[in-house]
Amino acid sequence: MGEDPASKVYVANKKKACEYIGINSFEYKLPEETTEEEVIELINKLNNDNTVSGILCQLPVPKHINEEAIINAIDPKKDVDAFHPINVGKIMTGNYDFVPCTPAGVMELIKESGIDVTGKECVVVGRSNIVGKPMSMLLLHQNGTVTVCHSKTKDLKAKTKSADILVAAVGIPNFITGDMIKEGAVVIDVGINRIAPKTLVGDVEFDTAKEVAGAITPVPGGVGPMTIAMLMKNTLKAAEVNKTV
Repeated sequence: MGEDPASKVYVANKKKACEYIGINSFEYKLPEETTEEEVIELINKLNNDNTVSGILCQLPVPKHINEEAIINAIDPKKDVDAFHPINVGKIMTGNYDFVPCTPAGVMELIKESGIDVTGKECVVVGRSNIVGKPMSMLLLHQNGTVTVCHSKTKDLKAKTKSADILVAAVGIPNFITGDMIKEGAVVIDVGINRIAPKTLVGDVEFDTAKEVAGAITPVPGGVGPMTIAMLMKNTLKAAEVNKTV
């Protein structure tokens, strides 16, 4: 909905990924003035369409739309973003079908890098419903010892410097600097911040952090592509759950 430039880029990348692996994708581009009732009517139509396996609403939505109402309208079995309260609750218990795509991508990076989370000190900087909270639960499910930090955390540097695995998801450019990182730590930068028309940086100050970290993800090109890959994985899972394949 609307003309958010970042959303346009994200949607284009998702469509490209679908095309690459052979998933049919349908874009419903709605004008800024679309009403909440019209959006929910479209979602209900897609909920009842047996040819549609997964549904997502690209966030953010215009200010006159209640984001929570939109997310709640999506059938939990087609909620490939895993934002519906039912899917959020399932992540808490560990009995889930879908995981939010960015935290899922982080876990896949950790796994494919051969890093064992068990017993590690894991610090997540950020407590959003989309990344921070589910990220902490996924690390906990893998037997990590998890600390969640945020804007009200006292002595943040002491917390981040204790981390064997540090996930930065605070949305502030270059917020985590090299002196806040433990020697040899795994640093995963979820942030993507545009500081100039053609310049993207993460939440981690890469140049100082890479001198200390044992492993670190770049921005762009690190977590971002994994987020889209996990969306494709969730869509395949939704097709299996909904028996549309």
